[in-house]
Amino acid sequence: MKKPREFAADLKSQIERLRAARDNASPSQVNNVHQQIRKLTRQFDGPGPKMQNIINFEVPDDRYPVPVRLYEPFEVSDQPGPTIIYFHGGGFVTCDLDSHEGICLRLACGTGFRVLSVDYRLAPQYAYPAGADDCKRVLQWALSGAGETYGISGQNIAIAGDSAGGNMAAYLAQKYRKEVQAQILFYPLMQLAEIKPPNPGPQDIFQLGVIALKFIDQHYVAGADTSQTRLSPLFERNLIGVPPAYILTCGLDPLRFEGKAYADNLAAAGVRVKLHHEKAMPHGFLNFSRAFPKAKKIPLDATDFLRHYMSRTHPTRQGANAEC
Repeated sequence: MKKPREFAADLKSQIERLRAARDNASPSQVNNVHQQIRKLTRQFDGPGPKMQNIINFEVPDDRYPVPVRLYEPFEVSDQPGPTIIYFHGGGFVTCDLDSHEGICLRLACGTGFRVLSVDYRLAPQYAYPAGADDCKRVLQWALSGAGETYGISGQNIAIAGDSAGGNMAAYLAQKYRKEVQAQILFYPLMQLAEIKPPNPGPQDIFQLGVIALKFIDQHYVAGADTSQTRLSPLFERNLIGVPPAYILTCGLDPLRFEGKAYADNLAAAGVRVKLHHEKAMPHGFLNFSRAFPKAKKIPLDATDFLRHYMSRTHPTRQGANAEC
């Protein structure tokens, strides 16, 4: 079983390879890094709960139809019901539907709700705002009621994401605060203006955050204004009416300060917040349930939070997470 520092070293190596591949302008090298990260996830993430249905389709768009994957747990109603839209992490440059399937399966099983995972475009091939536009497009599609044929109620939507996906989820929860019911942010990347953590500690020895954020700044941000809240949702001053939030932070994560700061900002604005801190866990641990058993438990903790805010008008089976 790998220790958190060993995982940090592996991830640092993958980011450095991705940066080198981009600098050499070789699509095959970039693809190889993606494959290596998928391999790492498959190796250390155990199989998730079984689903009644898993459906792949595209959310229509004139320029770029967005690939999505819908997870339908057993006993879900045939009628349109509550749905969680999930944006995967990966620093805006890697990962996909497959790499984050375990998290989505656990969210679906734990809530009894459908989960819609979004395969947004990635940098360096597609710089900002391509990925953010895709996530917004899927949310708008769902809120409009266009997803009812897939059992997605436009009146009962939560959004969730980890790391880079948490960045986009947090912004969309701000923008669509009147329509979104709840938000789940797993170790979110809340700002892109500052690269180094404010108070570096021994857990930052690998400088994984610095390496990753430099790459993100060069190839995803690509000169855009990092003070805008679409890139740095931590900087939003008006948080009144933002939907209830579950926020996970990790002690071995350079993003730990900004996740906590955002939770404090939300609470100060009167937003209902549950902040869960895992002192001994590294960034990205939810993808490695074989190495970190808590990776199975944390999504279920989040599902308890979601059921509290989403199941009032759309009843679901009780105690669903006991089976997951």
